[in-house]
Amino acid sequence: MGKKGGSTGLKRGPAPRFWPIKRKEFVWVVKPSAGPHPLSECLPLAVVLRDILGFAKTRKESKAIVSQGKVQVNGRIIRDDIFPVGLMDVISLPDIGKNFRVLPSPKGLVLNPIAKEEASFKLCRIENKKILDHGHVQVNLHDGSNSLVKVADPKNPQEDIYETLDTLKLSLPDMQVLEHLKVKEKNYAIITKGKNIGRHGKILEIEKAEGKKRRNALVTIEDERGERCQTVLDFVMVVGEEKPLIAMPEATQVV
Repeated sequence: MGKKGGSTGLKRGPAPRFWPIKRKEFVWVVKPSAGPHPLSECLPLAVVLRDILGFAKTRKESKAIVSQGKVQVNGRIIRDDIFPVGLMDVISLPDIGKNFRVLPSPKGLVLNPIAKEEASFKLCRIENKKILDHGHVQVNLHDGSNSLVKVADPKNPQEDIYETLDTLKLSLPDMQVLEHLKVKEKNYAIITKGKNIGRHGKILEIEKAEGKKRRNALVTIEDERGERCQTVLDFVMVVGEEKPLIAMPEATQVV
């Protein structure tokens, strides 16, 4: 009889390169469960607690911490130590008063310490939209969640002001829309993929090329030092208007 389902194990060699694990000391590493982020763009909580934050020495200890309800992700208690956390997720440890946001950096995904006030919201990018029955438009977000926008006329949705690749500021844990950030010039953005991952600054220009998918349009970003870089719009996430709504990663802060 053939095997059903995917592999439940993960060797350290092919694990994502940004995971801070020793590749040759042991053979196996914990594999994230199916969830809001793909394997290549996430960190399992066990790796976060053991290898990044150092709150546990073994997988058994990290599992005990999580099973006791001491870890929150996006305002909700998570009891699965292989739960995947990814871009813009907020990890909270209420017992010790520490909060972190998962952000991109040249190293890959890192944990950036944030204040308690900032841990009350997260940013999500709109990946696509779909018109549903009963007068609703479904907005699908980058973390697998979605939001419904009620409209009077689905064929002419005047109330739907959200566009693909825009960013929504959502409250935690109820995921209510607090603010809408459009992808446009002069807004503040961070690069989430590619060779310039982690760089952030003001959007100077968005290419207006006909016959090209909008996601593939070139974007020019200028950082606070005046240095410029280019990437495609699909790798860009708006995080503010005049300034970012979130604390941005610095070399002395990230873990």
